[in-house]
Amino acid sequence: MEFSWINTFVTVAEQQNFRKAAEVLYISQPSVTVHIKQLEKELGILLFNRTNKRVSLTEEGRCYLETARKLLKVYQEGGKKLHSMAQGYKSTFRMAISPLIADTILPYVLKQYLLKHSNIEISVIILESRDIEEVVINEEVDIGLSCMQSFNPQLTNEIIYEDEVILVAPHDGMDPEFAPPITEEELFNQYHLLTHNHPEYWEKLLKRITYMHPSAKTMKVSQVHITKRFIEEGLGVSFIPRSTVRRELLEGRLLEVQSDLSTSLKANTYAIVKYQHTLEKEFLRFLTYYRYI
Repeated sequence: MEFSWINTFVTVAEQQNFRKAAEVLYISQPSVTVHIKQLEKELGILLFNRTNKRVSLTEEGRCYLETARKLLKVYQEGGKKLHSMAQGYKSTFRMAISPLIADTILPYVLKQYLLKHSNIEISVIILESRDIEEVVINEEVDIGLSCMQSFNPQLTNEIIYEDEVILVAPHDGMDPEFAPPITEEELFNQYHLLTHNHPEYWEKLLKRITYMHPSAKTMKVSQVHITKRFIEEGLGVSFIPRSTVRRELLEGRLLEVQSDLSTSLKANTYAIVKYQHTLEKEFLRFLTYYRYI
């Protein structure tokens, strides 16, 4: 049995058409027909009910499709491992990270890690924090770097970075040494408050704001990098982690405003793992060392 036959079978099952399957596989339609006939002969079953324009799986074909997909997955993963070995990698380390972390602390840390571990192949996927726990549980990744703490008993998580939350506003163009101080009340009267750009602290913060400033107008913006752009354009103000706006504050594009509302608020970054294997332990030690640099 050849894996090209199995690949053709899965493709035909998905396309429900020999011609379309041939186009997807970049082979001729007669080759598709030959592959299916050879696989049917090998298995001793009929895989498809054939009509003039479409094909449909037989009962036996539906039963075999799940097995065929598993076989293809094993075959493809084996090929990836051989390719990695040919490139000089001894192991692969898979991680899922939130967009916020990808845009702030991770690039520097990952660069330092790769300098010290050039024989490890890194695979990174970007997911919202709420989705990271699931891929760690399902072992699709080895570690998750999330803005949300996990309470799943199957998982271990630890804080790897604590970030101060500050009130940020558009720059007013005035010299901060001589300009009168801006108050949060002035800002909430003038701008929309951009909310929900971080998954952890907004619920608690909004209760404080509603009590202190009941007339404040809010606008939900789910991503920090979009929030920053909106603030720069004068669309609103927001409470966001300091590390995400460090450059903009230094360059004078945004303005930090003192606020009692964010006192004691922290935007934490969590490392979430299912297993404490060698690679996971080593990477966690590395994160712990570099987290405040």
